[in-house]
Amino acid sequence: RSETNLQKTPISISALSGEELEDRHVQSLADLVTGGAPGLRVMPYASRPFSLILNIRGVGVMIDTNQPARDPGVGVYIDGVYLGRPQGLNAALYDVQSFEVLKGPQGTLFGRNTEGGALNITSKKPTGEFHLEVGAGLGNFGRYESELHLDLPEYRDVSIKLDGVITGRDGVVKNPMAGASDFGAIERRGVHAQVQWRPTDDFTANYSFDTSHDESSTLYSYNVKAGSNKLAPLTPVLPNRVKTASVGIPLQPSVGTQSGHALTLKWEVSPALTLKSISSYRELTQTQFSNSSSGAVFTPNGQFARYSLAEFVQDQYSQEFQALGEVDLFKYVVGALAYHENVDDMAQTYNSLQFNATGTAATPLPLGPNVAPIAIDIPILFPTAPIDRASRVAADSYGVYGQLTWTPPIFNDIVHLTGGLRWTKDKKDGELYVVNNALPINQFGKPVVLGFSKSWSRIDPMITVAVDVTPDIQAYGKWSTGYKSGGANSRSLSYQAFDPEEVSMFEIGAKTQFLDNRARLNIAAYTGEYTDVQVDFSAPYYSYDANGNIITGATTTRTTTDTVNIPGKGRVSGVETDFTLIPMEGLTLSASYTYAYVHLAPTINPFPTFVPGVGMVVPTTPTVIYQEYTPEHAANLAVDYVRPFETFTLRTHFDGNWDSGSYATDRDPGPTLKAIKSEPGLVFNGRISLADIQLADSGARLSVSLWGRNLFNKEYLYSRNISLTTGITGSFNEPRTFGLEAKVKM
Repeated sequence: RSETNLQKTPISISALSGEELEDRHVQSLADLVTGGAPGLRVMPYASRPFSLILNIRGVGVMIDTNQPARDPGVGVYIDGVYLGRPQGLNAALYDVQSFEVLKGPQGTLFGRNTEGGALNITSKKPTGEFHLEVGAGLGNFGRYESELHLDLPEYRDVSIKLDGVITGRDGVVKNPMAGASDFGAIERRGVHAQVQWRPTDDFTANYSFDTSHDESSTLYSYNVKAGSNKLAPLTPVLPNRVKTASVGIPLQPSVGTQSGHALTLKWEVSPALTLKSISSYRELTQTQFSNSSSGAVFTPNGQFARYSLAEFVQDQYSQEFQALGEVDLFKYVVGALAYHENVDDMAQTYNSLQFNATGTAATPLPLGPNVAPIAIDIPILFPTAPIDRASRVAADSYGVYGQLTWTPPIFNDIVHLTGGLRWTKDKKDGELYVVNNALPINQFGKPVVLGFSKSWSRIDPMITVAVDVTPDIQAYGKWSTGYKSGGANSRSLSYQAFDPEEVSMFEIGAKTQFLDNRARLNIAAYTGEYTDVQVDFSAPYYSYDANGNIITGATTTRTTTDTVNIPGKGRVSGVETDFTLIPMEGLTLSASYTYAYVHLAPTINPFPTFVPGVGMVVPTTPTVIYQEYTPEHAANLAVDYVRPFETFTLRTHFDGNWDSGSYATDRDPGPTLKAIKSEPGLVFNGRISLADIQLADSGARLSVSLWGRNLFNKEYLYSRNISLTTGITGSFNEPRTFGLEAKVKM
């Protein structure tokens, strides 16, 4: 939680500077889907790019992000402020100073929901000197980009910095329906303002405000191999990436808006004590308009194209205090945090199209006035469509923590012992008040609003031993714990609470520099227990006749989802390596490799199923559970070359990102069919710039850059599923994108 030399910090960290993000043309976290940040895996939830699934070391996966009472297991922090929801994580990044992937667990210093680790993003602060940077760019798929960064001179100890971003592009797959959005379209805009007051060298107050608007449309879903379902001529199998969808469907952008205030106070009382306060308040609204027609079952005049609508409204506030410093042989940090969150959500789903008798054409389905008269707290997206579910939840978290590093006066101060401890209390209160367009039904068959209220307390320790073997080599061993908080599933009919899941991990590593500091090799190996893992199971929904008997007709059941903590202990193990070499002036070579193994304990579906003539039957065969979006092997490489000339500087960047494929589902789709991984993928990106071009005697400098992502237009399914009925479905990685940028700095 303080500035340190990463080579002297005994933890596995991957760090990218703002310049390195620019070289990779990373404008939001969504640009990291095909890799780029070693150790961090990023995936869109169900082809919805506004809602991202993150995991580190195969831990922290939150599959169903449309859950107000559930949390991700990787904490995202921007300037020390925790972002509580996965919605909105694809918003534009502003003027980034550093982008750090802290591999977990990070339960001691960062607390709840960092069992996988933490993503720590720091923006550039006001300098008190005049700087202006203006940039604009164009690219394929109708891409446009513009940005402004203005740093104003200090006046009466006050400095101001303004950042603005506007970017967008057309979809990468055209939607034939007139007036509908194309697939994969993006529009982002945002403003970030900072006011910094520094009356003395020892005290700084930084107030920041940001607001952003994001519009993005569904990624196109492909049916690449047929199953037993009969497909209409209008919706054929598509084994390769296409430029135009087979059938036009109703589609509009999902819109996300968020804004926030933060006040950071820092007082350097003495060399032994620095006090820090971080106060924040944030608001988020995210609508979802997701539609897909892949894998449609053809029946004459049958309905298809599932339109999934949802809305999230969230607000949060937090307060953190820290005291840190160094006294004699001790370095310390202590702190306390309070966090509160309110979330409301609703969801609607219906088929939007209907085949003709031959399956060669489709017409939009009219919607009727079929919304149940149930009052909910947020606007209904389509007033004439039924409400699948609606809920609200309030969450509170309080914690105190401390960490102490002692360098005993032995062996020339080469040994460093660190111990830390954090106590956290979480509390959640929720209400599920719409299920299937009506009040939920309790265990007594009565229609009521279902609620849950539960709290959890826990302690997360950390112990580290680090040894400076030489001035350029540090070896360390570490044990730490972390957790993902408990909650309830809003897709459930019972709305029963489940408990936190936990990771307890041992890590050993070495950080080395050699060849006169021109080469660096860091390696870490880890293993740990993964317990109380939160897993979803299908829970059949039954209808009853007047005599209380289950109606067994085909239209009387609907699958819902419950979340349980599975018994047994899982295992998380892996190896991480990072290598950097500067063989000659201006040339930097870097590479990383990660191996991740996650084993989850097989478990039995705890929910019984009704069998006619037998009654309710509880399954007895354990289900094998896979960890999603966790490739066993992943590698990154990069080549950077910088050479100054008399009137300009040449900058070139080239990177490649590969992974061995991962599951997009956590279990086999049937007793005779095994789940399949995504296809292995290797994607190359590049950038070449002519920078520092002097503009006459103005003092301004011009840079012109040509960039490209997926340079060789590699095509692979980065998400893939298989079933007996629909066959193989999935999403292809994005096609080659490229553009030209110009920036002026002064």
